[in-house]
Order: sequence, then C-alpha cells, then structure tokens
Amino acid sequence: MSDTRKKIVIKPFRSRLHMDQQGAQTVWNSLANAIDEIVLRNSSALSFEELYRNSYNLVIQKHGKLLYDGVTLKISSHLSTTAQNLASTPDASLLEEVSMSFDEHITTMSMVRDILMYMDRTYVETHNEKSTFIQGLHLYRTIVWEHSNVQCRVSELLLKAIADERIGELTDSRDVLKKILSMLLQIDTAENSNVYERDFADAFLGRTQEFYQMESSEFLAENSASDYVEKAKRRLEEEKLRATALALPPTTVDELQNILHTELIKRHAKTLVSMENSGFSVLLKDETKIGAMREMYDLFAKIPESLDDLRNALCDRVKEDGNALVADQERGVSDPASFVQGILKMNDRYTSIVDFAFRGEPKAKKRLKESFENFLNVDTRAASCLAVYADMLLRSSIKGASEEEVSILLNNVILVFRFISDKDVFEAFYKEHLAKRLLTGRSVSDEVEKQLVSLLKAECGYQFTSKLEGMFNDMRISRDTREAYKNYKRERSVQSKGESSVDIDVDVLTTGYWPNVKKHTGRKLSWQTSTGTGEIKASFGSNGNIRTYNLIVSTYQMCILMLFNEDTELTLRQIASKTSIPDLELQRHLISLCTPKYRILRKSSKGRGISGDDDSFSINDGYKSNARRVKVPLISMSSLKDVVQNKYAADPKVGQALTSLQGSSVETLPPQLEEERRHLVEAATVRIMKARKQLHHNDLIAEVTKQLQSRFVPTPQFIKKRIEGLIEREYLERNEDDHRLYMYVA
Repeated sequence: MSDTRKKIVIKPFRSRLHMDQQGAQTVWNSLANAIDEIVLRNSSALSFEELYRNSYNLVIQKHGKLLYDGVTLKISSHLSTTAQNLASTPDASLLEEVSMSFDEHITTMSMVRDILMYMDRTYVETHNEKSTFIQGLHLYRTIVWEHSNVQCRVSELLLKAIADERIGELTDSRDVLKKILSMLLQIDTAENSNVYERDFADAFLGRTQEFYQMESSEFLAENSASDYVEKAKRRLEEEKLRATALALPPTTVDELQNILHTELIKRHAKTLVSMENSGFSVLLKDETKIGAMREMYDLFAKIPESLDDLRNALCDRVKEDGNALVADQERGVSDPASFVQGILKMNDRYTSIVDFAFRGEPKAKKRLKESFENFLNVDTRAASCLAVYADMLLRSSIKGASEEEVSILLNNVILVFRFISDKDVFEAFYKEHLAKRLLTGRSVSDEVEKQLVSLLKAECGYQFTSKLEGMFNDMRISRDTREAYKNYKRERSVQSKGESSVDIDVDVLTTGYWPNVKKHTGRKLSWQTSTGTGEIKASFGSNGNIRTYNLIVSTYQMCILMLFNEDTELTLRQIASKTSIPDLELQRHLISLCTPKYRILRKSSKGRGISGDDDSFSINDGYKSNARRVKVPLISMSSLKDVVQNKYAADPKVGQALTSLQGSSVETLPPQLEEERRHLVEAATVRIMKARKQLHHNDLIAEVTKQLQSRFVPTPQFIKKRIEGLIEREYLERNEDDHRLYMYVA
C-alpha cells in the first residue's frame, strides 16, 4: 500500500526588503502630498488604505521619526498660512473665521490620525511623543491661537460681545462664541493646559464683577428696593441662560454665580432691608406688600447667610409693635382684653408673613416666637392680662358661640400662653379669676372651663393643673353638701312644725365639708365673706309710693345696706366700725352702691371718689329700676384705683391693701408665688442631686432650669441662692478640692 500523505516541507524565511533613506523619503513625499490634498479638501481621490500601508511601512522600516517630524512640519506649514490669514482678518468677521479655521483643522487632523494610526500605537508610545491629533491641537494653539494678532483680538471680541449683550445691543451669534470657547476647552483638555482660564475665564469673571458692581450701585441709588430685587432676579436669570447657551464649564458657572450673588445680593443686603420708604423693614408695615417681601426673600435665599438680615428686620418689627402694645396698656389706653387681642392680631399677621413671604422657614418661625417672648416676658403684665382675657371669655364672650368658635377662642388663649415663660405667674392670676367665677356662678359653661384646663394640662402636665382641677372637685363636693343640708333643713322644718329659717347656700372649699359632727369631726371652716353674694328685699319711696326690689349684692354690700334699717345716715368711719370690712374693700363696695346706674346710696361728697372718713351715706329713696330683680355689680380694682383720693393713696395701709387686692404689680411677683418658686427650685435640686450624687455648678443650674422651664424659667442667681440654702441645711455639701462641685448628703 503506497503512502499518499502529503509531506511537510519547511521553506527558508523570506527576508523583508529593506527601505533605505531615499526610498523612505519617496514614501513620505507621497504622504505629504496626500496631507496637502486633505487640507485642500481634495481627499476624495485618495486611497486611505494605501496611505495607511505607506505610513505602516515607514514605521516598520525604522523611519518613524521621519514620518512624525514630517507630519509636524507639514501641519505647521499649513497652520502658519492660516495664522497669517486670520491676523489680517478684520474684527467684524474674525470670530467666525477663527471658528471655521478650527473646525477645518479638526477635520484635517481626524483624517491624518486615521492614516497614521499605526504610528500612534507604536512610535509615539515608544518615544513618548504626542499623538497625531493632540500634536495637531498643540500646533494650532502655538501657531494660530497664540499669534500676536489673533489671541488678544479674539479674547477682547469675546468679552465685548458678552458686554454688549448685557447692555441690550445686538451681538454675534452665540453659536460662534460657544464654538470658540469649546475650542479653548478642547485644547486645555488635550494638553492639560490653562488656555481657557488664561485667555478668557479670568478676564470674563473680572469684567463681570466690575459691571455688576457699578450697575447695582447706580440702579439702587435711583430706584426702590422692590425694583432692584426685580432687576437683580432678571439679571441672574439672564446670566444663567447665557452660561447654558455658551456651554460654560461648571467651574466657571460656580465662580460666576458667586460673583453675581456677592455683587447683586450680599453687598446690598443691609441696604435693601433698611432703605427708607421701600426697604424690607418698611414693607413689613404694609400687609399688602407681602408679595414684595416674598420676592426679596427668594432673592436673599440664594445667599443663606444674608437671610439673617431679613429675620432681624422681622424681629425688630415685631418687638417694636409689641412694645407699643405694652406701652398702650401701661398708659391705660388699652385694657387687658384689648392687649391680648392685639397680640393675637400681631401673631396672625406675622405668622402669615412667615408662612408666605419666608415660605414657612423654620428659622424664621423660631425667631418670630422668640420676638414675642422678648416683649411679653419683660414683666408679669402678659400673664395678668391673659388671665383677665380668659376670664372675659369664660364669663360672657363665648355665650352663644358654636363649638368650633369656642375651640378657636380657647386655642388663642393657649397660643399666647405658650409665649409666656413664667407660666406659674399666669396660673396664680388665672386661679384667682377662676375662683371668682366658680363662687359667684358667673361662668358661662363648666364644660368650657374644663376644656381650657385640659388644654393647659396638655401644655404643662398634670402638676400644673392639679389645683385647678381640685377647685372643680370642691365645687362638686359643695353641691352635694348643699343638697344634704337642704334635706336636713326640710327634716328639721317638719320636726319644728314649720318654723321659718334663713335660706343659705355655702360653698365649702378645699376641705369640702358641712358642719355635720358625724361626718366632719375636727375640721375647721373659714368664712370668705368677700367672695359671697346675697339677695335682699329693699323698699324705696314714701307716702304710699313704695317700690320694692330684690337686690343681688355681695356679702359686704348686704352688711352695709342692713345698717340703714336702723340709721338713716352713716359716715364712712361709722360703717367701718360697725362692719370691720377692710378699708379698700369697704370703699370699693360703697362706691359700687353709689354709681349713676345703681345709685342705691347717696354720698355727701361730689365726684366719683370718697373724700374722707367723715363722708356720709344715706338711702336714695328716689331709686328706680325697670327690673324687679336687680344685680348690683362691683367696680373693678383699676376703677377703684382711679377714684381713690390723694389722702388714701398716700396712706401706706391703703396702698398696701390696694396692692393686695389687685395682685402683684407687673414688676414683682406675688409673695406666695415667690415662696412657691423657692420650694420648687429646692425640690428639683434635691431630686437631681439624689439621682446624680455629684454635679458641677453649671451642670446643676442647667438641669434645674430644664426641669422647671414648663412652669417658669428661674435665673441662675435665684438657683444659686437656693443651693446655698440647701448647703446650710445640710442637704448638699461642697467638694473640698473643688468648691464648684456639689455632692449630695444622704
């Protein structure tokens, strides 16, 4: 069998033909001619495959340097011609010519790069040279862009075009500007250079700052703040659109924005706030300018730190309006109810401004709250007036109101209550008015009373309202006790065979008991005569013309009127001697019986007040009323203060009595409240130290303040005094090495 398999024959290596220098030059010349044709846009007849093979052979045959240097010289030659042409081009068409020349150069270099692709992958990398395309960009920069009569003119024309746009003049197409700026950025990216910043960005930003610095100052000097805000917002939008149209890089956009914000907003912020007749401070006075306020806020919001100027203006305005309210109340121009209503009106107005103009900003809300707290906590006036306002609501104002209206009114009380830091002061005043309403039955609704107490409880906790709730409990127990007494009286009436007795209703406070030996053994009652009321029958007239009325009067007034059953005329001294009613209370109740509307008594002196101890009083037989049942109201303590004569005002005892009846002045705390605060601070201090065992002075002050701030805010000096008292009583002791360190004594 014959072997049919094909034999493997190894042939000798066929050597590549060597290309000498002359042959290489010939190949290069053909490539150089091709580049000329490409530059002249006659490349359609060229064979790019053949050109690529020729460049490949040159590199393979170790003639890469000839090829690289030749391409560099050839491109440089063409660019030199371009530079000379551009240098002689007039300014009117220079920007467009530069843009076109760069576009053509990029097209040329893209084609040349394709031909020399092998050289870029081998020779360029081996010899650490620039690639063909990057070398082309480098040559364009050094030969064309940096020509002495090209770069400076183009840069200036770019800046002038933008400047002309800003003043509203027609300019070159933004597309041309965009292309030139893109050219500079492309060169920078390729070479990692700073041509863009050096030849455009730095000058552009500098001139922008100069332009807006001058324009903003001049415009603001001749126009209102609102007009300036509108102008500034329009300028910011124009610059934003221009930056987008020119495709400015993010770094330039950020720097441009900083310049605009500084020159248009930050540098003029305080002026825009304080400008006479149109600044933000003036706008705050006019509720119709809330839209302009919002526009200014939106502008300032671009520089967050400048918003403090607006917030400060808001605070100053609120404090000024608040201090005016306080001054009016202090002068007697407005009563407590008007004062509180003024606060509520202010709050509604400025809350609307914060919600709309400040867009509900949390910091503005916080500053608004602090502003109200600033003028409302100078003294105890706000707490006193709020208690009076709540008393007015619960006595009469809510009568006939719907549940929703009642809820709004009560929430308004809580709104002002939140501004008051010394809440225990309000509690003391409120408790006095609540006691009078409960004891005299003048509250419109027990349910509404309890609703307000519940709202206070939600704000400050159970401890704050425990005494108020106890008062309602006392009234409930008193009602049960009165009912038991009535049953007892009926039984006694049957046993005594109809013997008459005096009708009496008694409220038993705190202890809640009725004098029943079996049920209330060992308890003691104190009769609070100043808070009671009675109904007496009085007859006026003579000679068959007798008019009889049922008078509803206070216990003191009842005692005074009963004296005239025995005497026709009595002096102030005599009435005081027979009744032992305190001086100021006696004057108050006598004057209430001598008012023009309820003139049950006549007094010998003229005017509203009582002239002295010898001023005499007698029954007014001519008294008439359309109603048979007449309720005689007491004059207010403020009215009493106005009518007391100088003689009594100078009397220390009378002055002291007036103070005690009115409550403490707005500058000082009631003594009982002062004492209660001492106990609260000491109790809180002991609780904290018992848990912590030892604390530094500042830490203890902070802890005590934190625990008590729901009721009042004690001063550091007040807390320090209570700490000293606890040290003296050996609840605490100082550390021997550090006297500011306190330790709990078990």
